[in-house]
Amino acid sequence: MSAATLSHPLLVAATLLTASNLFMTFAWYGHLKYLQARPCWIAALVSWGIALFEYLLQVPANRTGFTVLSLGQLKIMQEVITLAVFVPFAMFYMDQPLKLDYLWAALCLTGAVYFIFRA
Repeated sequence: MSAATLSHPLLVAATLLTASNLFMTFAWYGHLKYLQARPCWIAALVSWGIALFEYLLQVPANRTGFTVLSLGQLKIMQEVITLAVFVPFAMFYMDQPLKLDYLWAALCLTGAVYFIFRA
């Protein structure tokens, strides 16, 4: 891949949104694994601390992505990335079983991608 390809706004946005979603997923759900015995305010403070890093990645990702995508396209791309990050997180970090519902959700998102990106 050329340097121009690697610096394309779409690829930059997708990469930053993926990293942002990793932080977001841990901020939203990670406390359920290790902070259950702690007061909610402690879990909230820990989550807010993690979410800061999410926002530090998400804001430039959305600004970069908005240079080549519509707002709707940017949102649907983020939703696809969210599911792609959440499923492995649920399975490997939270020890949740792989469910067929994730496939159905992915199929629905495929439809959303089709409709929002069609010319």
